[in-house]
Amino acid sequence: MPSVDQVLSQMSIAKRLLVGRPMHSENLGETLLQKRIALPIFASDPLSSVAYATEAILKVLTLGGLAYLYLTPWIGLAVVGLLTVVVISYRQVVMAYPGGGGSYEVVRENLGERAAMVVAASLMVDYVMTVAVSVAAGVDNIISAFPGLNGQRLEIALGIVVVLTVMNLRGTRESGRAFAVPTYVFVTAILAVIAVGLGQTLLGHAPVAESVGYGFHAEQTGLTGLALAFLALKAFSSGCTALTGVEAISNGVPAFRPPKARNAARTLMAMGVLAVAMFSGITVLSLIAGVHVAEETCDLTGFPGDCESDPQQTVIAQLATAVFGAGSVMFYVVQAATALVLILAANTAYNGFPMLTQLLARHRLMPTQLRTRGDRLAYSNGIVALAMVSGLLLAVYRADVDQLLHLYILGVFTSFTLSQLGMVRHWNRQLDVVIAPGVRSRINVARVINAVGATFTGLVLVIVLATKFTGGAYLVVIAVPLLCLAMRWVSRHYAKVTEELRPASESRVLPSRVHAVVLVSKVNEPVLRAISYARATRPSSLTALTVCVDADEVRDLQRDWVAEDLPVPLTLLDSPFRDVTDPIVDHVLRMRSDNPRDLVVVFIPEYVVDRWWEGLLHNQSALRIKLRLLTVPGVVVTSVPYHLEAEGPVRTRTPQDA
Repeated sequence: MPSVDQVLSQMSIAKRLLVGRPMHSENLGETLLQKRIALPIFASDPLSSVAYATEAILKVLTLGGLAYLYLTPWIGLAVVGLLTVVVISYRQVVMAYPGGGGSYEVVRENLGERAAMVVAASLMVDYVMTVAVSVAAGVDNIISAFPGLNGQRLEIALGIVVVLTVMNLRGTRESGRAFAVPTYVFVTAILAVIAVGLGQTLLGHAPVAESVGYGFHAEQTGLTGLALAFLALKAFSSGCTALTGVEAISNGVPAFRPPKARNAARTLMAMGVLAVAMFSGITVLSLIAGVHVAEETCDLTGFPGDCESDPQQTVIAQLATAVFGAGSVMFYVVQAATALVLILAANTAYNGFPMLTQLLARHRLMPTQLRTRGDRLAYSNGIVALAMVSGLLLAVYRADVDQLLHLYILGVFTSFTLSQLGMVRHWNRQLDVVIAPGVRSRINVARVINAVGATFTGLVLVIVLATKFTGGAYLVVIAVPLLCLAMRWVSRHYAKVTEELRPASESRVLPSRVHAVVLVSKVNEPVLRAISYARATRPSSLTALTVCVDADEVRDLQRDWVAEDLPVPLTLLDSPFRDVTDPIVDHVLRMRSDNPRDLVVVFIPEYVVDRWWEGLLHNQSALRIKLRLLTVPGVVVTSVPYHLEAEGPVRTRTPQDA
């Protein structure tokens, strides 16, 4: 059986193999990112969202059969316009707040801490949803290429979360290098699908999707007026998933190489251009190819198989098949790249979430452990927390994208709206102090841009809330206030602790006397060592204390005590109910109440076993007593450990040695 040291050593070796060797704090500068690495790290979420944003629009519109697909280009155009406005708005956030923090920092400085907590809670929910949705969507694309894996959907999703977590624990820069190639391959593959598909169309051989001939069972027919508007708005809100993750770069400005703000702004603009081009191309090509997709495969008339055994192909899979041919090399390249980038899109959250939570921890709104950097200089506790919550969400919803999307984007549009309102107020304050006409005109333009952004994102927030509330968005509406309450509780706790730890004049006054108490159960080497240690502190009084549970054991203890001729009085406490802890605590409390200005030091002899399993053979009475005494004011608890194997055999002692 391995020893405790051997077990710990083996765990350390396993950790080194998975995470890597610890990095020195002085190497923090080496983890800063170049733009080409920062793009796949921070922008993989919005770039990958194009893989399912068009699909989300089509799924909503097909609730009315094929009759309302004519709305697709208009809804797509609205999404593109909104994406453009948000990207430009967040570019201004990056330039105005180069210290990072993004929406949270903007709102905290301009709208106050309560509004900032709402933004922080919304972003945390959104980051969790990003991991869940991205992984589930990636698994969908894997299943589109290999339908036989549908039964292992959840297991694959959870395995992917574990891999992403380990990669991010290895450090931001290292994970970025690993994830850069799949992101760039995905961008190239999607642009190739779009370019080849549009080229075929111009040459008179437009691609045709395999689902073009499928009929749909319409759940909503004959819609007019408000009902039709509601359907269009619901499709628009689903398509707005293309905007998720846009704010991540503004949160992570400190991770860029100098000049940080300029590099972050350029990366943000590159991401915006690519996202607009890819989303627009996929939407247009889907209309040309006649791609049809529904929320339930079972609703498609003529579709082979049922929704459990033969899931429908994603929009990307159908386009790749139509453009390059089913089973072609390029089809599998596109599917592999799409699945990978959707999975890696979760990496945006793995970088944004820990940065946000460490900022909240710095402001005493989250546990301070979230500020701790791990061996590889990443915020490890935040990474692990994100993985655990996201994994739980995937398990609850069985990695179903359609169900998870109902919970998505509400949080991000809350942060979008409040952030833009905060920027408007930021520019108003700048105008109060800036006099130069040229500068004032630039500020006025910036204020207009942010005001337009706040208006549009606020409108989308209302639309998302109205159209997705009953579908599951109500859970987010509940979660955000609960997180805000939790942050307020954490803040109050830390404020209370800080106040109580403030140095007081009476804390400099020495105690009148120090009373030492040594807990004993029998005369052995650990007890004798504890007595020696207690005597060395030269207390005002020293007492050995034991609890009478077994009469025979007490008699043996008294006999050995006299035989050892120990110069310490032995106090016996009666315990008719055979409890050890309460009599000791009550005795110490009486000592404190009799002499409130005195200090009581309780010495607890403990022996430490060499192998972990040996600890199961011993009771944990010392631990229970220690935990109880730690709650008593004016009492100091001192553990005196004795290592059984390391200390060697018991030596012969004289009474004077004690």
